[in-house]
Amino acid sequence: MKGSGLSRQITLSMMVIAFSTMLLIVITSYVFYYFASTYWSEYFPQDEWVITLPELIWLISTILLGLIFAVIVAIKLSRRILTPLNSVADNIRRLAQGDLDARAISGSHPIGEVTLLVDDFNMLADKLQQMTKEQSFWNAAIAHELRTPVTILQGRLQGLADGIFKPDISQFTSLLSQVEGLSRLIEDLRVVSLVESGHLALHWQQVIIATELKKVVDFFSEALLSAGQKPLLNLDDSLIYCDPIRIRQALLALLENARRHAVPGTVKIQGYLENGNYHLSVEDDGPGVTDEILPYIFQAFRRKETPHTHSSGSGLGLAVVSAIARAHGGTATCNITSSGGAQFSIVWPAQPKIK
Repeated sequence: MKGSGLSRQITLSMMVIAFSTMLLIVITSYVFYYFASTYWSEYFPQDEWVITLPELIWLISTILLGLIFAVIVAIKLSRRILTPLNSVADNIRRLAQGDLDARAISGSHPIGEVTLLVDDFNMLADKLQQMTKEQSFWNAAIAHELRTPVTILQGRLQGLADGIFKPDISQFTSLLSQVEGLSRLIEDLRVVSLVESGHLALHWQQVIIATELKKVVDFFSEALLSAGQKPLLNLDDSLIYCDPIRIRQALLALLENARRHAVPGTVKIQGYLENGNYHLSVEDDGPGVTDEILPYIFQAFRRKETPHTHSSGSGLGLAVVSAIARAHGGTATCNITSSGGAQFSIVWPAQPKIK
């Protein structure tokens, strides 16, 4: 039987404890009576301490009853200990064999510490199952995102090789755009993965943050205008510690998100220093974010297409924003404005402790 070794050990230990305790009481009692009858004979006559047959029978019976009681207690105790421990051991083997649904049980009347062990094991199994599902989801999502540009590139290149397409500037421009899209996707995946593993190296600099942000807005203004969106800037000239390249990357992702999903109107880019933190936000005119999407808005590949979506994205842009914010020791948030639009913000310490 599983756990029989530990069960026997518990039972024998309880028997030894019970036997030793009763034997110690008997021996010390007679030692006491010996010295008492020797030195205080007037109080303890000599013949009163000599063991008699009835007393001997009583002692043996008491010891046997004590041992039986100890065995019963030990069996119940071992069951309370071994049932959850065996369950944990069995389910560890199931997990090792790939059964991620394995969960341990505490049994009836478990001991508190053993219950905590079972709960911790089940929590670990839940986390492992969740991570495995997320990994499978990521693998499928990455394969899906890579498939479209690779298929287009393969088809165009095959057409050029077969003479179906004419090798002119428009063809090469189209191919170059697909390669650029692949490069952005790979860079986004790299940033998110490095931040998750804690290995994204930031190049900290003290910069006038408004200058860095205006570069991004100027670069992306034409794309916004082509989508019917007008950028409005409200930036202060604070000196901020950050990695300017990564902050520009985050702002570019927020502007791209607005271009893809927001209705024509204004896109407000605000930046200000408050309570030692720098606040950067991008606000659009709608249609906002539903309550179902809001908790997952910064998770990779959790996009939702809307009637206002201008083109399909990778679903990584906002995940990159959140990753860059966390790398700076800050946070990324999304709120619905009073006008029904979405406001995406990143906040990070203006004077972080650089290790």
